[in-house]
Amino acid sequence: MTDTSASMVSSQGHSAYLQLLDEIREGRLGPGERLRETDLAERLGVSRTPVREAIRQLEADGIVAHVPRQGATVRTLDYAEVMELYEMRAVLESTASRLAARAASDIEIDELEDMNRTLDSLGNAPEAFVLNRQFHAALLDAAKNRFLSRAMAGLHKTLLILGPTTLADPDRAAQAVEEHHAVLDALKARDGARAEAAMRSHIERAQRVRVRSLRSGAPYDGDML
Repeated sequence: MTDTSASMVSSQGHSAYLQLLDEIREGRLGPGERLRETDLAERLGVSRTPVREAIRQLEADGIVAHVPRQGATVRTLDYAEVMELYEMRAVLESTASRLAARAASDIEIDELEDMNRTLDSLGNAPEAFVLNRQFHAALLDAAKNRFLSRAMAGLHKTLLILGPTTLADPDRAAQAVEEHHAVLDALKARDGARAEAAMRSHIERAQRVRVRSLRSGAPYDGDML
């Protein structure tokens, strides 16, 4: 294979990887679903080689596992793993909020406020789901800690397994906006302890929604609540 061909396959593999990540995030590829190379290659319009490369990357991320007699399969998280994920998310995001209270510029805080106002106006529209992820990502950027960002990136990939956002629930969408307000008020006051506590409360309330869904036996969804 020439360097040009290898580069093209690598580029197609990365593109296939990103497409599969989106499908897992949106719930189109759910926990326990098999990833058949032939089917995926046909659907994505590429050869099997880039698909194989994409699946390998998803395995490295811990999103896909090999199941005996089934092959590559989207991982299914058990109850304990879901709880552990939320515990880690509470630790990392509350720390990010504390650091942002010290390190965020006024412009960054203003931008976060603008995003939250837009979230309020969108309710549970699909656009809100994307903007909510951007809000949390912007808050993490405002913390200005590269090691924390790397830790969150790894956690986010595992959270993708849970599927679409629970902001689809109108009540949860409204609650999340109010919880963001509490974090933002603390950021504006440059009160790190209060920002940390407000974000921890936000994540723990999201966790309670998740627990209720799991206990009811209903399909559960994920993403940045």
